[in-house]
Amino acid sequence: LEDGDIVCFQKPSVPDGDTQVRYPDVPSFLEYVHNRQVVHFRCLEKPKEDEFCLELSKLNTYDDVVERVARQLGLDDPSKIRLTSHNCYSQQPKPQPIRYRGVEHLLDMLVHYNQTSDILYYEVLDIPLPELQCLKTLKVAFHHATKDEVVIHSIRLPKNSTISDVITDLKTKVELSNPDAELRLLEVFYHKIYKIFPLQEKIENINDQYWTLRAEEIPEEEKNLAPHDRLIHVYHFMKDPNQNQQIQNFGDPFLLVIHDGETAAEIMDRVQKKLRVPDEEFSKWKLAFISMNRPEYLQDIDVVSARFQRRDVYGAWEQYLGLEHTDTTPKRSYTANQNRHTYEKPVKIYN
Repeated sequence: LEDGDIVCFQKPSVPDGDTQVRYPDVPSFLEYVHNRQVVHFRCLEKPKEDEFCLELSKLNTYDDVVERVARQLGLDDPSKIRLTSHNCYSQQPKPQPIRYRGVEHLLDMLVHYNQTSDILYYEVLDIPLPELQCLKTLKVAFHHATKDEVVIHSIRLPKNSTISDVITDLKTKVELSNPDAELRLLEVFYHKIYKIFPLQEKIENINDQYWTLRAEEIPEEEKNLAPHDRLIHVYHFMKDPNQNQQIQNFGDPFLLVIHDGETAAEIMDRVQKKLRVPDEEFSKWKLAFISMNRPEYLQDIDVVSARFQRRDVYGAWEQYLGLEHTDTTPKRSYTANQNRHTYEKPVKIYN
């Protein structure tokens, strides 16, 4: 023996005794001491506040951990607990939760690269996690045809479902302008429309973490296009004086039918009625044909359809009509509404 050595002793165990001892001998107790970990659990909806702490072992299995959390919360079914690990660098929950039995031990939940955290986030689900993982949940922003409001709905369907299934489900949850209205689903990013989803596309590959999924009614004028009609993207923009007058998009993008021979004045008249902008405000707006991020301002008598007859090697996605005006929208921290309209629309969220 040397200075600093620790001598451990234990009471002899009683054969066939009634008392259940968690650590019946010194080696098992010291293994517990070596691996014990106090974990701070936070509700995912309140990621800055500790809800409770549990003393666990780093060797606890996934099932051990969720069972202890369920017991702490008074929940009968531990499979309805979903855990999310902590990002040590951002001090935020990781973007992706832990899959059902996706890790073996508590230590695997706490390690982030070369650092070990003592924080876990939890959610209480309305269905068991294994069942939920067979489903795909999409956040869809429904833009009402006649009301200035955006309603956020959660659509939960099997992963092999199609866009058509999403629209069918959405129709049961939203208020339509008429019972026969048809819907479409768009992919919007940084105030531009990047995709109109085909009805038969599978939803399992859709990532709405960064893109906004937007649903809207298809206007009647778009259903029966004449041979020379065009469906054009229209975006709001202004020039940034701090970045060489570069175009900066904002607000809600939309699609608009332009007819052969239609002038800029006629299109602006339809745009004003569509967006319901007061005359005093709309008089300050300018219409521009934009190709490769360069605006060409249009006069009232200019025939707009002639601009889109050009065959640019870069394709139609980089040619659109731009509405230049001041962004009067109050800035929001709500990221899912990044494609907001020129004027602030009330946002309702339904889970």
